[in-house]
Parts: sequence; C-alpha cells; structure tokens
Amino acid sequence: MSETSLPSGHRSGYVALIGRPNVGKSTLLNAYLGQSVAAVSPKPQTTRARQLAVLTLSNAQIIFVDTPGIHQAQHRLGKQMIETALEALRDADLLLVLFDLSRPPTDEDAQVAENVLEAGSDTPYLVALNKVDRVRPEHLQERWEFFEALLPSAAFMTTLSATRGDNRDLLLENLIGQLPEGPRYFPIDQITDLYERDIAADQIRAAAMQLLRDEVPYGLAVRIDEFKERGDEGAYIAATIFVERESQKGIVIGKGGAMIREIGTLARKEIEAMSGRKSYLNLRVKTLPGWTNDEQALQRLGVTRR
Repeated sequence: MSETSLPSGHRSGYVALIGRPNVGKSTLLNAYLGQSVAAVSPKPQTTRARQLAVLTLSNAQIIFVDTPGIHQAQHRLGKQMIETALEALRDADLLLVLFDLSRPPTDEDAQVAENVLEAGSDTPYLVALNKVDRVRPEHLQERWEFFEALLPSAAFMTTLSATRGDNRDLLLENLIGQLPEGPRYFPIDQITDLYERDIAADQIRAAAMQLLRDEVPYGLAVRIDEFKERGDEGAYIAATIFVERESQKGIVIGKGGAMIREIGTLARKEIEAMSGRKSYLNLRVKTLPGWTNDEQALQRLGVTRR
C-alpha cells in the first residue's frame, strides 16, 4: 500500500515504553514484531540505550521507543541510561507504562509513575500489568489496585503476558486508538533504527548476562570489531567483551574457554534468528577498568547511543 493509498483515519506516532528493569518491555516489542530485534535476558538492565521498533499495519504505524529501565543509578552509565529513558518520555506521542504484576510493588515502580506524571498532562498513557501468568490469584486484586492508584488517569489499563500472549492484541488495539491520525514515518519493511552490528552487540551482551553469575553482567560491554558478509557462508562477526576487573575476565572465558563458547553459541542463535542467515562469531575478552564511570569509554563503546 503506497503512502497515497493509506486508509482514511490512518494513525501513527511514537510510543515510549517505560518501566523498571526487567518488566518485559523488550519481550513485548519482539512479540509484536514477530522477531528478536530487542535484546532480552532474565537479568535487569539488559536494555541500555534507546531503540526504535517499527510496527507497520494496514491502519497504523506504531514507532515503539524501547528505553532502559528506571532504577537507582550507581554509576555514570546508570545515570545516562535513566536520562535516555526520560528524554524518550518527553518526546513521545503516547506512553506505555509496564509494571511487573508477579512481584510486590517497589520504590522503583513509584519512581516510574512519578516520571510519567512529570512528562506532562498532555501526553496520554496506558498501563500494562505484565507477567499475569506468574501471579497467584489471591494477589491479583491487591496489586491491581496498588498500580491503579499510582497512575489513576490512565487512558487504558490491562493485565498482560508478553510471553504467553494474554491481552497483547487488546493492548495493541487500545494503543492504536490513542495515537493521532498521521502518515507513515518509516518504510513498511523497516522494523528498527539500528544496524545489524548494533543488534548483534546487544545479543552478545544479553547472552552473557543470561549465562553469567550476578556479580559479572552489569560490568559488561560489547564492541563489534568486524562485521563482514561472506556470501553463502553468512556473516562473520568479531567482537570484544569488556569487563571491569581481571577476575571477571576469567569468569567470562570459563575453564578451558567453556563459558565464552557457550555465550557465543547462544548469541549466534539469536543473531541468526534476527537476520535469517548463518553467522560465525569470534569472541574475545578484555579488561577495561572503571569503564562504567568513564564518559569517554561509554561513548567509545557505544553503550549510550541516542
């Protein structure tokens, strides 16, 4: 369908997702797009930078803005992640607030609600209480009422399971209904604003975060050193995983290189699922002390891209 043949009442706009870490924002985007474009792991703070995910339908184009989770920042990296999320709120046409219904509310949830209210009264917002499939029935009503009290003026509120699919279509229908009428801002075949090498870096880091012990993942960064197409052989990707301490380097490599191979295998599967072609990964690990508090290092590693 060409731009000139868009249906009457076609809607479009930017929808910023906000929530504390690990509430399922990236999981929801991947479900809507039908492929893995946003890195996901069970560990909080997998998303560090803003990423667009473009969903084009016959009657609407939704430009989702995936943002880092709102949390108590402990270093310069964390502060920049939060500022990235807040900038997305200020620029969006619509906000989608995600809470984790499977756990008791936290101070970070209250901070998320405060940030939404500070974004401005002219910006409508919807609330999705995610992970309903993990909630014990006796907790459902109490937690619903708590989150409803945090953001009482939501245009729409629903329970959700981003993974199982509960109310995903209902949420999407209400998102579209809240968007203004407008044109398509992106070609119909574009699904993100990132290059494949950027997505590959995120998938490698997500794989490492999923497999490593809790004390290691948050000091990880990934730099793509080489990204080459090799025809029928697929893509060749060389990358460096940076850690802050020498002791972490050995953990990432593992005994006899076992862990780095496992990270590579998991990341390669996600990259191939995203790209639809074979990939070969060559990973190495280096120590970069204090990079999470070094503004120049953050820029060089591209972890604060806008």
